[in-house]
Formats: sequence, C-alpha cells, structure tokens
Amino acid sequence: MIERELYMKQIRSFMNRPFVKVIAGIRRCGKSVVLQLIAEELERQEVAKEHIVYMNFESFEWMDIADAKALYLYIKDKVEKTDGKVYILLDEIQEVKDWEKAVNSFMVDWDVDVYVTGSNSRLLSSELSTYLAGRYVSFHIMPLSFNEYLLFHGINPDNKEALREEFQKYLRMGGFPAVHTGDYSFESIYKLVYDIYSSVILRDTVQRHGIRNVELLERVVRFVFDNIGNRLNAKNIADYFKSQQRRVDINTVYNYLDALQGAFIIQRVPRYDIKGKEQLQTNEKYFVSDLSLVYAVMGYKDRMISGALENIVYWEMKRRGYDTFIGKQDNREVDFVGIRKDEKIYVQVTYRMESDATVEREFAPLLAISDHYPKYVVSMDDVWQDNIEGVRHRHIADFLTDGNW
Repeated sequence: MIERELYMKQIRSFMNRPFVKVIAGIRRCGKSVVLQLIAEELERQEVAKEHIVYMNFESFEWMDIADAKALYLYIKDKVEKTDGKVYILLDEIQEVKDWEKAVNSFMVDWDVDVYVTGSNSRLLSSELSTYLAGRYVSFHIMPLSFNEYLLFHGINPDNKEALREEFQKYLRMGGFPAVHTGDYSFESIYKLVYDIYSSVILRDTVQRHGIRNVELLERVVRFVFDNIGNRLNAKNIADYFKSQQRRVDINTVYNYLDALQGAFIIQRVPRYDIKGKEQLQTNEKYFVSDLSLVYAVMGYKDRMISGALENIVYWEMKRRGYDTFIGKQDNREVDFVGIRKDEKIYVQVTYRMESDATVEREFAPLLAISDHYPKYVVSMDDVWQDNIEGVRHRHIADFLTDGNW
C-alpha cells in the first residue's frame, strides 16, 4: 500500500480538529487507501480500534444503511457504547441519501472526528456548504503522480537513464493505482481503465444528473478527449456537432461538461491575463484526470503527445498547490501560469525542440514576461539543453521529479 504522503501531510494538520475532512476524487484513484492510511495513523497515535468506525458504502455489508437516519442511528449506537472521542471514517458516502444531514448531527451531538470520501465534486461542495458551512475542509485525491509511480515501482529518481525509460511507461500507463499492481500489457491496462470509466460515466454522471442521451454524452467525451491541450468551449463543441449535421443545444453541452467535471473526469482550466492579472472567460482548455482514460476510450495515438505532456504538467502543478491557468501575454499564449500565495511559475510544454522556429515559439512568450519569477520550457529532449536569458529548459522527467519549484 503506497503511503500517498503528499495527501497525508495535508490531512495530518487537520486531524483532531473540529472540521469534517472531505476526501474527493475520481473512482479508483486511491481514496480508500488514504482512508486506511488515516486509520493506521490513528492507531499509531494509540487510538483504540473500538474508537474507530470504518464503513465502506460500496460494500454489501452496509447496504441496509441507505439514508441519513439509518446512518445516524448506527453511529449513535457505536458512540454511546464508547467512552471518549470516536473517529468516524465513511468511504464513498454519496451512496447514503442525505448523508450530510447525518454528518452535521454527528458534529453537533458528539465528540467525534469525521472523515468522508466521495466520487463527485458537486456532492462534496454545494450540498455540504448548506449543512456544514465553515466546518469542513476538502482534499482532492488524484491518480498517481510520476513521483508516486516511481515510489510504487521502487525506481530511484537519481538514475537519469531509468527515469527517461520509466516516464515513457508512465505516459502510456497513466496513474490509476490498480494498473500498477501487476505486470499488465497496455491492452489489459486500457481494459481495466475502461471499466473504471464506464463506472464513472454511469454512476457519477448519468445517474446522478439524470442524463438520458448517453450516446450524446459519450460523443462529447470523445470530442473533449480528442482535443486535450487545445482551446475548447461549449460553443466549439456545439459547432462541431452542427458541422456533422447534428443539432445540439449549447446549454446541453454546458450541462454535460459540468457533469463530467463533477465526476472528476475532466477539469476546465481558465485563461489568465498576465499583464492585467485577471481571469478571462474565453478560450479555456480542458484536461483529463488521467491520460489512461483517453487511451481506454480513444486508443493511444502518437499525434496526441503534446496535449498528453501538457496534461501531465498541469496536474503536477495542481498537486503542488498552484492555482493553474492558461496564460495570455499580449497576443501570445503561455501554456501554464501557476500562482501559489506570493509565488508564481510560468511553464511552456512542447514535445521536441525540432527547429529554430520551435525554440522561438516556446521561449518567446516567456522572454516577453518582465517579472523575475521562475520560467521553464519543458520537453522530451535530452540533447537540446540550452537555457536562454534565465528561461530554463528541462526534460519533463527531470522537471516532474524536481522538488524545488
């Protein structure tokens, strides 16, 4: 069981504090493991096992606890039989109707520390804010980062030759922990991931949002997946369907994109005016929570490599706590602007420095920025190593494993 220390470090500072800890993320990304790690952490703190209540609502064991009242009565029985604080760990809580009412009562009625996981961001935001305003803190669990992948496979990141080879594997395999538990072929990996995708589409998208036209939803998914790294919005998608002689209401597309975001399948990334220091409302991009989802649905295509590399860099920046945007600098675009408290970072991502024109295209937008925050061009080049006027070039494997940005 990989430690997921990135998330445990964040969660530890809120343990035994009067906040519900909400652990959210796409299905099979490792939320249950994080919950088990929390239970182990509590035991290391010498919390007796009878003071820890662990329930996984995807298990048949808990099928009779289907609503808030049943959950409340079950926990009440446990609490009243226990002397002292009780730690309540509830996995895939969205399976319990009106669960947030029960959790709110736990916090009001007893001395408890509550942790919940769920697979839909809307479930873990709008409903929670109604009942637990100011009394919860959320953590977004993601599939394995490249650093976690290396840890999972026991690879030393200081071995540069191995690092390049392992990045190629990570690029193709993605980060769902389940695909790294055995020696699977790419075909088997994509079959496993397609099953995850199907579950997310059915349970966290179609059923939750009452979507009737599943075929259209799947077409929207494919279009978004095929345009990872490209500017995209609901109008682009509606116009594409129109060009295919299929009329689609733009509000329907908005609703589908919103549902896919809520299920953590995709993430909308807004643009940011670097000079004006403000968010823009047009020409955003969408990235997928794990590249293996794209390969499972669309097949692997070499032509998607640039968007795939952007996808990996975007999520690494998010893991490191950066609010991440697409940058606009006059009439040029910067792939990513990351803002973290009083820090900034600018990153351009490309596949190869194949020509002088490519070097100019990638470095020029960063050279035009007059501040002194770190600026990187990231690619898969080993030969081309130049830095230009303070703008650093890094191989993507080195960039991802560098802890200094």
